Order: sequence, then structure tokens, then C-alpha cells
Amino acid sequence: MNDVLVAEDLRKTYGDTAALAGVSLSVEEGEVFALIGPNGAGKTTLVRALTGTTDPDSGSVSVFGTDPQSADPQRLALLPQAFDPPERLTARELVEYYAGLYDEARDPEAVLAEVGMADADDTWYENLSGGQRRRACVGTALVNDPDLLFLDEPTTGIDPAGRRSLWALIEELADRGTTVFLTTHYMEEAERLADRVALLADGEVAASGSPSALVAEHGGRTRIVVETDADAGAVADAVAGTDFEVEASDGQLVVAGVEPEDIGDVVAALNDRGVAYESLAWKQPTLEDAFLRVTGKSVAGGAGISVETDREGEPAFAGGER
Repeated sequence: MNDVLVAEDLRKTYGDTAALAGVSLSVEEGEVFALIGPNGAGKTTLVRALTGTTDPDSGSVSVFGTDPQSADPQRLALLPQAFDPPERLTARELVEYYAGLYDEARDPEAVLAEVGMADADDTWYENLSGGQRRRACVGTALVNDPDLLFLDEPTTGIDPAGRRSLWALIEELADRGTTVFLTTHYMEEAERLADRVALLADGEVAASGSPSALVAEHGGRTRIVVETDADAGAVADAVAGTDFEVEASDGQLVVAGVEPEDIGDVVAALNDRGVAYESLAWKQPTLEDAFLRVTGKSVAGGAGISVETDREGEPAFAGGER
């Protein structure tokens, strides 16, 4: 398949902060490509560089074989992470405004229905819930029926039911042939939607591939997690005679390399030693595990893990223009 988006060695610095430190990637026609990373990893800066709304210090971007500024706007759409339209526009007026920017546009009513806003289309933007606002904004990015759609944190602020509804919409767009480039910190979102994923940390792509391939290569092994108030040393000793790797700390025991058929052996070892526990769960490696192992950081946060929470150095993008 043809690459519709190619970035080579993109670099962007704000003061002493390297937002992009040599990012290279490519996105094939018709695929959903997800960029995963915590706040401050460089996701939004990369989207801006890819869409031509900011100039990288060095490196190159090609969109449909040309630079982003020269690409046909009818074929592109961008939903930025920060988007603040006038609050006294209704959802319908907002989508109609964006429809008017294109020579060919979809019916705004159909778009509003598609994003689940048909029942709130006459509500002023200021009176919409956070989730409804985000849905209306998604509608502005779909009104020109783009071939390449950029979605920067598309489901932020949306309730779980609404998030799944938008996931279904993105899947439908992909089935119709739309190429989708999305950023997210929701691992479940990336695992469900993406054909390929890039793990971004400190302005660099640490690893990329299909979600399943990344988990298989970097996610580690299956494990049992035991929540217990027993002494860490005693708990570790209880399963020391097994063939599993054991890591114990106050309040928790992790036994790695446990397959489903081995769970009984671990339970028996704990019971034989009289170790009481509050819960015991068998877990498979996840994309979150892969990200943590590759980058040493957590997207969602966690004890003892370095989590980036600062926004990037560039001012927030405050409009829908590209």
C-alpha cells in the first residue's frame, strides 16, 4: 500500500526543551495509526508538525506526496486537542460553519447524527456537556469527508459510553477507507482501533508495530498479582519452591511466568504456608506494560514510576484552522 504520510527525523525545540528529538514514521493508506504517550511526550507538537501548523526545526514531512501546506485541504481534516469555538453557536451552526469552508461538504445534519449529536443540535456550545462538546468538535473534522483524518486526543472528556460510540465511528471511517492518525493516552483505545502503534517518550519514537506485536515483544510474561498484608519475605518464601519468578513488596506479591494451568500451584503454595490474601488475579501483559518496559514511564501513572504531566512548551492550539 502507499504511504500517505511520511515524517523523517523531525526535531523541534522550545527553549531548552526538545519536544521532538528526531521522530521518523510513516502511515499507510487506509490504516489507523495511533501515537501513544503521556502529556509532555511531544504528541501534540508532532501533530502540528505533520499538519503544517508548526514548522519543525529540522526534518521533513510529506502528506500525499507533498509538503503539508501544499496538500489539498479537501482531503485533510484535523481535530486539535485544544479547540474552543464560539460558545453562542449551536452545535448545528458550528458544523455548518465548517461545512461552508469547503467546496464539497457533507450534510451537517448527517454528520451531527453520526457523532451522536442529533438530539442536541440546537443547543448552544456553552450549554453542552464536555462529552457533547467533543462530539460536536469531531463533527467539524468529518464534514469534508477527509481521506486523512488527524485526531489529537479525540475522546478526552467523553464518558465511557460516548467513547465507545466514537470508537465505533472511527472504525466505520477506517472501513470506508479513511486513513486515521490519532494520539491517545488510553491504551484500550489504541489496542482496539490501531493497526499500528508508535510509543512516544521524550520526543522520540521508542518502538512501533502492531499492538499485539509490541505486547509480545515488550510486554513481559503472564503473572499473578496477590494483594496481601502478610510479610513480604514470608509471602516470597511461600512460592520460592516453585519455578516462577517472584517479586514481593509490602502489600503485594507478583509471580511472573504463570500460565492458567499453573494458577493452582501458586494458590496451593500460599495456602500450605497459611498466607492470607485479599485478592489474587492472573494477568496477561498489556500495551501499558509494553510502554512501561520500553520507556520506563507510565501513561496513566503509578507508584514509583516517572510520569510526565507538564504540557508542551508551545502555546495551546486554540482553533480548528490548519
